[in-house]
Amino acid sequence: MQLLMNFIDESKQLNQAPFALKLDYHPQRGRFKIIHQGLMIPNLPAPLHYLNFLSIIGQPNIPMLRNQDAIHTTALDTATVIASCSAHMAGQYSSYSIENDCHFKSDFYQFSDKETLQGSFPFFRLTRKDDELSFDLNIQTTPIISHFTKLKLGIFDHWSLLCRCKGDVNYKGQHYSIDEMGSFEYARAINLPYLPLCFFTYQIINLNNQRQLLLAQIRNNFNHIVQSRIYLRDAQTSQAEMFDENVYFKVLRVYPKVTTPNHQEMYLPREFTWTFQNGNRKIQIHAESRGDYKFGLAAGYVGSFKYYVNIDGIEETGESGYCEYIDCRPLKWQEKKNEEKKLDETVNIVPCALKK
Repeated sequence: MQLLMNFIDESKQLNQAPFALKLDYHPQRGRFKIIHQGLMIPNLPAPLHYLNFLSIIGQPNIPMLRNQDAIHTTALDTATVIASCSAHMAGQYSSYSIENDCHFKSDFYQFSDKETLQGSFPFFRLTRKDDELSFDLNIQTTPIISHFTKLKLGIFDHWSLLCRCKGDVNYKGQHYSIDEMGSFEYARAINLPYLPLCFFTYQIINLNNQRQLLLAQIRNNFNHIVQSRIYLRDAQTSQAEMFDENVYFKVLRVYPKVTTPNHQEMYLPREFTWTFQNGNRKIQIHAESRGDYKFGLAAGYVGSFKYYVNIDGIEETGESGYCEYIDCRPLKWQEKKNEEKKLDETVNIVPCALKK
């Protein structure tokens, strides 16, 4: 499956190329019916720990990305937004009718009277008006890019820019000023009839010396790895590295099974690891979830974690990594026994969640 993706996905080559002077960034138009925007900020002080804004404009025919419960008119008229932090929340998730509730232009995106994203490269402003969680953030993007996906024929495109975020956050009457690195993201896709992508996990860790670590894995309905990558970005040198061979993700412990509003059963990770080694490079991450998962990202959850990182012998620890986790695979893949996991390792399939 990974070999097939390498044939149709041009993102690996793009990650080795110079920064593109012009990036695609627009609302629904022409054949592009699915649009995603995201801002993720880890490494914030308690009780925030992280802050995110994620929109999916149009509901795709991909299990891990489709929130059927949000559709009240049509799939392509439905926009979903999650805006959350680590602290307890009840109103982090919203769904909108694009025609009735939203106003979109290339430099202005308004979701009802709550969230607004406006601007153009490299400066954007993101605001949210809400009694529980509100914010007013200035975003400055950098030319440090990571290409997650770039399918041939313009089918699907997803990229991330390292950015700096400054502004004010208000949570239940408490005010916080923030100034931190984040990830500013965008994706566009045609409305494919169906794509059997069922597992997605994505983590962000802000490291010392203005470095940022991105970790991502995608699997299909048969538990085959579609993509497993680590990205290391450095704001001081304006360099970005990508590792996509010998990248292993393993869930050590899980929380009790949950059922989403879409009646999907899944296990969320309590403890997990990432490992990579190739030549003289070595990356190890050990993470423990804070247990603050919140539903509203497509068909799954967002949350935060404590972590230990070792990159080429240099160790760091932290309290506020950012996590996205969606698992729409059949439960037989989520509940695999130790013997099956050992067999997976012998055929170079990364172990998945172990039920305990």
